[in-house]
Amino acid sequence: MPFTTPTRRFTFDDLLALLAFLVLCFGVAAIGGGFSETSMDTWFSTLGKPSFNPPGWVFGPVWTVLYALMAVAAWRVWRRAGFQAGRGALSIFGVQLALNLAWPLIFFGLRRIDLAVVCIMALWVAIAATIAAFRRIDRWAACLLVPYLAWVSFAAVLNMAIWHLNWGGEVIK
Repeated sequence: MPFTTPTRRFTFDDLLALLAFLVLCFGVAAIGGGFSETSMDTWFSTLGKPSFNPPGWVFGPVWTVLYALMAVAAWRVWRRAGFQAGRGALSIFGVQLALNLAWPLIFFGLRRIDLAVVCIMALWVAIAATIAAFRRIDRWAACLLVPYLAWVSFAAVLNMAIWHLNWGGEVIK
């Protein structure tokens, strides 16, 4: 493992960086949540959903934990490698975060269930690539993203099932 530097003391800069990663991840969550909120009680409630669709109250707590784990994972990579040595891994993290934001825009904002399937597949690949890149720097950082990959795997199946149940020549209802 190329990053075997001894653990250094926790500093004020470390705290600021952790806060920055938390603000970044929860900022993405807030923007994405805005797209979701505008369609939840209107368009989304009219869609056919599979029997395994969780109740609405499940999504908030799950995503809150996942965004916190994402922030801590990215922070651990930054703390271990810095922005220069960790640039590649953190860039991939940025790509997956952008795709994470794109999905609610496409699904809820544009109401394009079909394109959301494509987006969530790209997100899944980006998360897997982030895990692989993080693993080379910090194994715990990679482990912190595994629940996120698992949830997005479930969400992809759910997205595909909703698409299948509602496809009638025109995606938008």
